[in-house]
Amino acid sequence: MDKIAEPSEVSLKEIVTKVKKGLTYLISRWKPIVAFGIVGAALGLTYAIIKKPTYKAVCTFVLEDGSKSGGLGQYAGLASLAGIDLGSSGGGGIFKGDNIIELYKSRLMLEKTLLSEVTIAGKKQLLIDRYIEFNQLRKVWKQKDHIDTISFRGATDKFTRSQDSIISTIVEVFNKKLLTVDKLDKKLSIIVVQVESEDELFAQSFNLKLVETVNNFYSVTKTKKSDQNVTVLQRQADSVKAVLNNSINGVASAIDANPNANPQLLILKAPSQRKQVDVQASTAIYAEIVKNLELSKISLRQDVPLIQIIDEPVLPLLKTKVGKLKGIILGGLLGAFLSSTFLLTRKIFDKILS
Repeated sequence: MDKIAEPSEVSLKEIVTKVKKGLTYLISRWKPIVAFGIVGAALGLTYAIIKKPTYKAVCTFVLEDGSKSGGLGQYAGLASLAGIDLGSSGGGGIFKGDNIIELYKSRLMLEKTLLSEVTIAGKKQLLIDRYIEFNQLRKVWKQKDHIDTISFRGATDKFTRSQDSIISTIVEVFNKKLLTVDKLDKKLSIIVVQVESEDELFAQSFNLKLVETVNNFYSVTKTKKSDQNVTVLQRQADSVKAVLNNSINGVASAIDANPNANPQLLILKAPSQRKQVDVQASTAIYAEIVKNLELSKISLRQDVPLIQIIDEPVLPLLKTKVGKLKGIILGGLLGAFLSSTFLLTRKIFDKILS
């Protein structure tokens, strides 16, 4: 039985020899490589001149959830007997972990921010209109779709298909290129929101408005359940208090009706005694509701998350621009590399086909 031939191993000497041959070949073709390098340098210079600078607006803030502490836990069991949910589990719900970061990238938050009206350079305008303006999108729409007069004011639920499509496209651009949201450190609760744009004032305004919009939505949603408990209990307390006041007035009216009732006629005392029973029952109920109301208010205060801005984007923003010298060097190196790769590849194919 014949042995299977093992593939020959390439020695280090052969590799060095092939590399030397390749370098020798490239040196012999230095003229086209230099020519492509010059072309690349020219293109790099052109790019550096034409390319507009970008500005980065960075905002950092610390987030601390209003999770339940042990102090409230001792009351949670008592409150649950009365049908009051104080949320003693302390879970973060939909905002647990890094979900707050994904909230920043959601269409809902970006759309609300884009449709917000801000004052930029003394002029009130929607952020989406500012974005469309400095990107000159209306010129493109006029030539292509004839929708250059489209407006984004009004109720979002009445937007047309074209309006929704434009917003979706802009949101996608933000998530892919312009918006970065991350934690400063995985062990810390410091979140960094960065917006990059060719318009410095837009980058600053959008960053500030996005942080405000998301953090307000976060706080309202986080405390919604506790707020509903407080509202229900407050309504019950007001209702029972009204009944209690009526019962107290009823006792007084019953006594006034028979101020000097004959002790022998007990039936004359029955109306006032019935009203007194109503007063005692209403007082007990009112006291219990007020106690649960105060516990729910404590729960609501503890649910409110602490959001403290550390750094806001201030003008002038961090500017990023490709310098002319950098463009020339990078363009020249890229042109020389691509031409060298092309020449070596063509030589290898010629050798294989020969």
